[in-house]
Amino acid sequence: MSAVAAAGRSRRAVRTGPLLAPSVVLLLAWMIVPLAMTLWFSFQHYNLLNPFLTGFAGISNYRFLLKSAGLWNAIANTLIMTGSVLALTIVFGTLLAVVFDQDFKGRGIARLLVIAPFFVMPTVAALIWKNLLMHPVNGFFAAIFRSVGLTPIDWFVQYPMLSLIMIVAWQWVPFATLILMTAMQSLDREQMEAARLDGARGLVMFRHIILPHLLRPISVVVMIETIFLLSVFAEIQVTTSGGPGSATTTLTYFIYLKALLQWDIGGASAGGVVAILLANVVAAVLIRTVARNLEN
Repeated sequence: MSAVAAAGRSRRAVRTGPLLAPSVVLLLAWMIVPLAMTLWFSFQHYNLLNPFLTGFAGISNYRFLLKSAGLWNAIANTLIMTGSVLALTIVFGTLLAVVFDQDFKGRGIARLLVIAPFFVMPTVAALIWKNLLMHPVNGFFAAIFRSVGLTPIDWFVQYPMLSLIMIVAWQWVPFATLILMTAMQSLDREQMEAARLDGARGLVMFRHIILPHLLRPISVVVMIETIFLLSVFAEIQVTTSGGPGSATTTLTYFIYLKALLQWDIGGASAGGVVAILLANVVAAVLIRTVARNLEN
């Protein structure tokens, strides 16, 4: 009787495929249509400053782009910024997660203050750092330098890439802290207590107990942050506009300059394809790394 009832229920089961189809089709269209248009324009002569030059361009947009020193400089700047911010966020995020895992008075408020910068919009964060902290005349850092008899630093002229890395890292350290602090909650306290009884303290405890436990969440943080760091734009636009010269021109900003300042839609689309390939290469490496950590 139970088998018959189960068969009847299976016949009456609702097919969810048709219900999911509209959302799946919309999602695919949302992804495929822009990608297809980018690929199409990358093989076309399409410059808004010269509307009479049209038609199929072949691989000339790619050839011109790959011969441009600006592209390779932008890729190098993108990798430098992404790698530096990842290193800073992982180091400081891990340290803060370990610190805030300890029980002390005011821990809840301290946690809230540490996580708060993550919810500040990139444009607002860049303006705060540019005008309130790093301004060479009226900034907070300039006041500190003058108070000890030193000459203030014009951050965005003397150290533009370092300044950009500091701003972006300040925004993403809270994200790493939040993820790793959550992971610390699942750490086996009995294991830690046993390690303490065996004489493990400080760096020994961190190296052999805490760090191995955090390797998986660290891998996830690296993968998620990389996706967003490869497309950083607002901070560059507000602070340095890619300068001085091309010192802070990343691949995303390079494409923006091509498309909206040089009006070269074909060249910018070719740059977009290069950015997609770069992002996929980085994503493939990160996914394999994360999968390896999960297997271990």
